[in-house]
This record gives sequence, C-alpha cells and structure tokens, in this order.
Amino acid sequence: MLTLQNVSYLHPDKSPLFQNLNLSIGTLEKVALIGNNGTGKSTLLKIMAGLLVPSAGVVTKDSAPYYVPQHFGQFNELSVAQALHVNEKITALHEILEGNITDSNLAILNKDWTLEERCLEAFEFWNLSNIALSQTLASLSGGEKTKVFLAGIRIHDPEIILLDEPTNHLDSPSREHFYRYVENSKKTLVVVSHDRTLLPLLPFVYELEKGGIKAFGGNYDFYKEQKFNEAMALGEDLQNQRSSFRKAKKKERETLERKQKQEVRGKKNFEKGGGPKIAKKKMKDNAEKSSTRLTDAHSDKLTSIAEEIAQTRQKLSPLAKMKMDFENSALHTGKILVRAQGIQFGYGGKMLWQEPMSFEIRSGERIQIQGANGSGKTTLIKIMLGEIQPIMGAIDFAYVKKVYIDQDYSLILDDITVYEMAQKYNSQFLSEGEIKIRLSRFLFHSEFWDKRCGTLSGGEKMRLMLCCLAIGNQAPDLFILDEPTNNLDIQNVEILTQAMNEYRGTVIVVSHDSTFLADIGVDHSIKVGHS
Repeated sequence: MLTLQNVSYLHPDKSPLFQNLNLSIGTLEKVALIGNNGTGKSTLLKIMAGLLVPSAGVVTKDSAPYYVPQHFGQFNELSVAQALHVNEKITALHEILEGNITDSNLAILNKDWTLEERCLEAFEFWNLSNIALSQTLASLSGGEKTKVFLAGIRIHDPEIILLDEPTNHLDSPSREHFYRYVENSKKTLVVVSHDRTLLPLLPFVYELEKGGIKAFGGNYDFYKEQKFNEAMALGEDLQNQRSSFRKAKKKERETLERKQKQEVRGKKNFEKGGGPKIAKKKMKDNAEKSSTRLTDAHSDKLTSIAEEIAQTRQKLSPLAKMKMDFENSALHTGKILVRAQGIQFGYGGKMLWQEPMSFEIRSGERIQIQGANGSGKTTLIKIMLGEIQPIMGAIDFAYVKKVYIDQDYSLILDDITVYEMAQKYNSQFLSEGEIKIRLSRFLFHSEFWDKRCGTLSGGEKMRLMLCCLAIGNQAPDLFILDEPTNNLDIQNVEILTQAMNEYRGTVIVVSHDSTFLADIGVDHSIKVGHS
C-alpha cells in the first residue's frame, strides 16, 4: 500500500507545483500516472520514493520503493554498481572471498551472499551480459543505462516499483521485453510514461493536473474514451453557447430597431399635436433612458454568454484550437530525393553495417529508419544530411529544403526569447501583433514572449518550432525526425502527430514509438544493422 495525504510541493520561490493531493495505491495495483509536462509527475514520483520531502502532507508505504529514474547524463560519473546501490556490498563480498573476513565487511554484506549471482541473472534477463559492474554509465548507450536501472528490480526484489519514463531510450525489442515484464509482474507499479503502447497495460490511470489529481476507473483506453466524451460534450456546449450568442445578438438588434421605430412614430405624433418644448425634451430624455436600459440589459446578457464561451474554449484540448497552416511541398509525388548505392561507414577499420546499404527515397513517402540501439541510425541520418560522407559507395541528393528535428529540438536557440525566435522566421513581414497572435495559437501567451528559449521544456520547444515553421509558411520538402517523441508528454505527441498529418511532404523518422509511427502513416522502413 502507498498512500498520500494532503501532499503539497512548493518551488524554491514558494509558488505551488501541486497542493493537497490525496492518493491511495493498493498492493499489487499497476498504475499509470499521466499529465502534461510541468504538472509535477516526476516530482511526485520522487516524493513517493522518499528522494524529495513534500512541503506539506504525509506519505506512507508498506515497504521501501525501488525507483527507476529518467536519465539525461546526470548519472554518467557513477559505475554500474554505484547506480544500482550494490557497490559497497560487492566490494565487501570480494574482500571476504579473498580472506579479509572483518566485522565491518560482514556487517556491510549483511549475509547477502547471492548478490553477485542475482546481478548476473538480472543482467542476462535484460540482455546486458556484456556489461560489467565496474563500468561507468558514461560508457553505455541510453538504452543500456535504462536496462541497468531496470535490472535493479530483480536484484533488490522490491514490493513497490516507481518508474519514470522507462521506455524512453529502449529500442523496439527491449520495449517488447519490458511490456511483457509489466504484464507478468506481481508487484505494485507506479509508472510515469507517455508511451501509448505501455499505458493500456496498466489497469488504473491517475491524471495529475494543476487543480489536483483525478482517478479514472480503468486503463488508458478507458481514460481516452472518457476524455473523448468530455471533448464531445464541450464541443456541444460551445456550439449551443455560440448559437445563444447569435440569437441574443439578433434579438438585441430587433428590439433596438423596434424601439427606434416607436420613438420616431411618437415624435411625429407629438410634433403634429404641437406640444410644448419642455414636454418634447422630457420625452426625448425618457426615450434615451429607455434605450440605455435596453442596451445595458442586452449588453449584460451578451457579455455573460461571451464569458461562458471563453471558459468553455479554455477547457478545449489544444488540438482543437491549433492549426499548423503548412504550405504543401511543391515537389510532385514520386520524385527521387535520395539515392544511396552501396554506402558503408566505419570507425578504425571496422564497418558499421553488416552489408553496404542501397535504397531510394521518393517524395511523399513516410519512412522509418529501423534498427537496434547503436546500429548506426543517427550515422545514416548524418550521411543523408550531408554532414559526413560514406567511406564506401555513393549517395546522391535532389536539391530540396530539409528540416532536421532531433529529440532536443536544437533548431530552437536557447539564448534568445520566444518572441525573438518567432521573428527569425517572419519572412512574410507580419506585424508584432500578428506574431503574438500566432504564438498564442500555439499556447505561448504573453507570459512566454520574453522567456528565454533555453528555459522551455521539450514539448514547448517542439510547439515553438512548429509555430516558427507556420509563421514562415514554407514547409520543407523533407522532415527528418530523430526520436522526436522521447521528451514529449502525450498532449505534445498528439500535437506533433497532427502537424505531421497536416503536412503533405516526405517524412523520414527514427523512432521506437509504434503508435506514433502508425499515426503518422509510416509505410515502409530502411533497416540498419551491426556488422
């Protein structure tokens, strides 16, 4: 059992990240913790793990959880043994086996005589048999680092396991292995993830929002259905409110027109009767007051309906409010953009791929570069971009406009503001107001305009990049995407998916996200493999 009671967390500047969260996860329950970037999912997971202390509230758990962190280089200085928190015990075990049987070594080992065997078994289970406990994490690939932390589950055998984006760096075979583990696990699992293949495997969903945490009585598929129903209801509400606004506007116009006709008739009748000037002035004043009251009454009603419309629009998904407006590529479908003939690359005389590679890429295609971690996918992208040359064979390119998008969205310049970044793409000479309207459409409201791009999250950088391309109104002939969904939450993955589906040009993508690949219509692959 893992329970949170009135848990809050404040940023160093005392602004709240979340407040008064209540959550109870039962023994053997498997839970998905989802929410947009910035809502505090990773922070909440660290509080559950005991790595962070909440600003208020109480966390209770039946046993110490095992925590699998997101990694982005912060553990590179550690050895594998240190990352797994077994280094002291392993050292003590080796000293004892070498005859140094001291009370200190025995106390550190604490009768854990099978530790080294469990490490070897865990490494074999996660296909890490070539990894030594003494290696540094810096010497490992991203996928290998993740699998090292996953190996700790079998080594420590915890009852509660907390996982933060566990599939981010895993290749497709490793992901499949992890999915099977989740399905078969008899442990309590809390998983923060945007992996839409993994999420349906977890029977319960909790969504962390700025207003709190909400439980859904089913898995991710059930959650999506509930969200779809909510969106449909919101859309209906918005349609009804807009209809009410139009009717109220029409009624206001008709009432004022009727009132004006009555006043004209009254004025003519009064003038025919030759009434005194003071009476005429009084009649005019009364008419003006009556018109003002009518105008105010209708204005109040219209304002009230407009406020309802604004509130409903705020609840709509960003996808319902966002439009990319990409121009289509001018290239005709089927034009050869890239032709590779027997290309090969290598380091120190060792070839990277089993066989030299030959392929063609034609305009309009959606292609996945497919291969295991370390198989040379990024090298092939660099060759396609012209950054490096193959050491064997030939590669020819048509003259096309290419945009390369990596998982860090490096097209965005960290040292300038959001508004300045947008201006760099303002080839249409849009006014400042028009630029800011476009930024707002991509969820960059006034509080973002003067922010440095380096402070943005991965999802925010992705949206800013799409906004800049839309402002330039010149879609490339070729998008090359290198693990584009790794650092995105579900909302931003959906935004990127929509953008790629609105775009009609050519897409080359490196990704292990099978749902994303299917959603953007990838139709075939180029396979790369080790020699």
